[in-house]
Amino acid sequence: MKTTPRLCLRYPFTASLVVFSLLASTPQLFPAVAVELPKPDRNGVTTAIAGPYDYGVMGPPATNEIVAAADKAVTKPMAKGPIVPTWDSLQKNYQTPSWFQDAKFGIFMHWGIYSVAAHHNEWYEKYMYAGGADTTWHLQNFGTLETAGYKNLIPLFTAKNWDPDAWATLFKKAGAKFVVPTAEHHDNFANWDSQVTPYNAKRMGPMRDLIGDLGAAVRKQGLKFGVSNHGMEHFTFVNPSNAINDELKAAKADLYDPNWTEFYNVADRSDAAMTRFLTDWVNRNLELIDKYQPDILWFDNGVNLRVLDPLKLHVAAYYYNRAKEWGKEVTLSTKFNAYAPSNDDKKQIGSIVDFEKVSARSPADIRPGPWMVDDPIGSPSWDYTEGMTIASAPTILGKIIDTVSKDGTYMLNISPMADGTIPQNQQTTLLGIGAWLDVNGEAIYSTRAWTKFMEGGTGRGALNYHFTTKGDTLYAISSNWPGPQAVITSLAKDTVPTKDKIKVELLGHDGALEYTQDAEGLKVTLPTDHPAGGANYFTLKISGLNLHAPATTP
Repeated sequence: MKTTPRLCLRYPFTASLVVFSLLASTPQLFPAVAVELPKPDRNGVTTAIAGPYDYGVMGPPATNEIVAAADKAVTKPMAKGPIVPTWDSLQKNYQTPSWFQDAKFGIFMHWGIYSVAAHHNEWYEKYMYAGGADTTWHLQNFGTLETAGYKNLIPLFTAKNWDPDAWATLFKKAGAKFVVPTAEHHDNFANWDSQVTPYNAKRMGPMRDLIGDLGAAVRKQGLKFGVSNHGMEHFTFVNPSNAINDELKAAKADLYDPNWTEFYNVADRSDAAMTRFLTDWVNRNLELIDKYQPDILWFDNGVNLRVLDPLKLHVAAYYYNRAKEWGKEVTLSTKFNAYAPSNDDKKQIGSIVDFEKVSARSPADIRPGPWMVDDPIGSPSWDYTEGMTIASAPTILGKIIDTVSKDGTYMLNISPMADGTIPQNQQTTLLGIGAWLDVNGEAIYSTRAWTKFMEGGTGRGALNYHFTTKGDTLYAISSNWPGPQAVITSLAKDTVPTKDKIKVELLGHDGALEYTQDAEGLKVTLPTDHPAGGANYFTLKISGLNLHAPATTP
């Protein structure tokens, strides 16, 4: 059936980019049959071993020979210091930063070219070439792929309303102790002033050094500053349908435009191109390290592959040697087994393990050793999408409390718009978190897990208490207002040794509270007024205990 073209009006492209889309015929023009790509070698890491974690399935299908050649092609000298690129050297010289163990709450974000489309999620580039519903949507809203490909969204990533100082002030008010923006996502675009790649925010799009400007603003607020690099996944990220691939290849357009070959990494996926890509990955990380001295360098799942170990060790040795020159405590943070050569994620070497979302992937109980979870403020995406649902402050606070009670650190992902605006509903959530932490922060920051992370019910609306400790002080954070009396069954008489007479306080309320203690638990009489900042969670501070003495079971 012949269809009538419709003018694309979503964004005001210049005349050279005004195009027409053939709406109804799109599914027939571009059937969603993807070009087959080689899969990376799992090196014996079966799905039974990996469980719910991603063993770098989006990483490049490199070989030991390709990795060795890529590593050899790095010309920047290794930073001077005691660390050499081996697991043994890394293990002997690495120590988890003390600031990280005390921070407990940080800000993550997804902000880049994909924020322009504000559609589906941050994998927009991948989906728009796949030949399905997202291809149709792109044609309707931007135009044909030959003239309005992903690269043509770069000029629309303007950050025109961006105020890094305002962002940093907001993060400070939210109670965050560190900030980790996206230096590079899977789309190969650098959000910093790069001399390694021409595809960067200083030369294109915002025409600003987004990483440098935000880093300066964040550090001015006294917060730690890191960067995330998701770039290892890029080499095989764009996987066009056969029809789209053939059309663009024949036209030598967009994915096959010779001027953009190394931006897309589709036209040339030879071993030589992969070698260059991997060398470039190392060089970009070394540049980020030298230019911005990040307190955290965070990698996504693509680096999990064991075959990439020489490159990961190269970056780690360089980073930690440079940190010794700076006199700073810094750390890598990675997924699953990226820096666990035994493939046991509890045996990390030189990295803090990070889990994706508070879910089946994150720890269900207290987990020894430093760990972190990154979790989105909204759904269904990590980046800003139109109509996304934003979690409330109480919802996020519940996750922060749960994570910290298990000895973890919670990193909340926010979703800024392409113009540099953080939507008001996200700001409201952040400020709500900050208001609660202003009152209850001592039960979160610089705390450690107790012998158990919680007691009580787990269903919706059920009353429970999550526990954290600081020295011999125990904090019991209730999931809602208990009523006239709070009963902590884990503190039944004679179960936990005491040093002195127990003292119980309610954070945000002046004065000690009356209590009794018997075989049923510690029974605390609560005031009739709720303390400020405690709309959903209330914290009892219990001192006088001897938490380091052996406890008995009631």
